[in-house]
Amino acid sequence: MLRVRDAMTRDVVTLGPDASAAEAWRLCRERNIRHLPVVDEGRLVGLVSDRDLRDTSPPRGSTGERDALNWSRLGDIMSTGLSTIHPLDTIDHAARELHDRKIGCLPVVADGGLVGIITSSDMMRTLIDLVGARDRGSWVEVEVPNEPGQLANVTDVIREKKVNIGGVFLSPAYRASNRLIVFRLETTNPSGIVKAFEAAGYNVTTVEASSNPEPTLEEA
Repeated sequence: MLRVRDAMTRDVVTLGPDASAAEAWRLCRERNIRHLPVVDEGRLVGLVSDRDLRDTSPPRGSTGERDALNWSRLGDIMSTGLSTIHPLDTIDHAARELHDRKIGCLPVVADGGLVGIITSSDMMRTLIDLVGARDRGSWVEVEVPNEPGQLANVTDVIREKKVNIGGVFLSPAYRASNRLIVFRLETTNPSGIVKAFEAAGYNVTTVEASSNPEPTLEEA
C-alpha cells in the first residue's frame, strides 16, 4: 500500500520564527518552493506560504517593500494550528485531507518532529507515476456487469494476449448494474486486445493509444 512516506518531500527547507520574511522570500524563489515550515528547537510551530509573503510585501515598486519584508518576522505572519499527517498514513488519506481542507500541503510529523512535507505537487507526481503517464502505452475502458469475478475475467483476456497491465482503475458506469474498468496497457497498439474483448462479449467504451502504434505480440 502506498503511504505518505513514499511520496513526501524529505529534504524540507525550514526557518525559525525569528527569521525575516525577506529571508523566507529569498529561499522560496531560490528553491522554487511554495510552503516553508517554521521550526523552533526541532518542533513544528507554523507554516508560511509564498502567498503569505506576497501579502506581507507592499505593491512592487513601493518604497516600503524592502522594509516590510525585512522587518516582518515569520513568527508574526505564519499560520498556526496546522493540520499534519504521519508518514505511515496512506496516500488516499493525505489526498482527502488536502482536498477537504482546501490546503496546498501537509507537514509530515513523527515522534514530535518534522520529517517531511507532502504537497499537492507531490500528489500529482504520485498520480502520474501510478497511471504510468510518462510511459508509452494505451488506455482501454471496458464496461462489465457489477458482480464478483468480472475483473479476473477481463484480465484473463489481456493475459492471453501476453500484454502487461500497467494500471487498473474502476469507476461507476452510466447503468448502475455495470462498472467501468480502465486498463493502462504496456502496448501502443491495443487493437488485438480490443477485438478479444468484443469477441468475449464485452463493451469497449474508450480506447486511447499513442499516435505511432508499433506491432505487438497480440497481433501475431
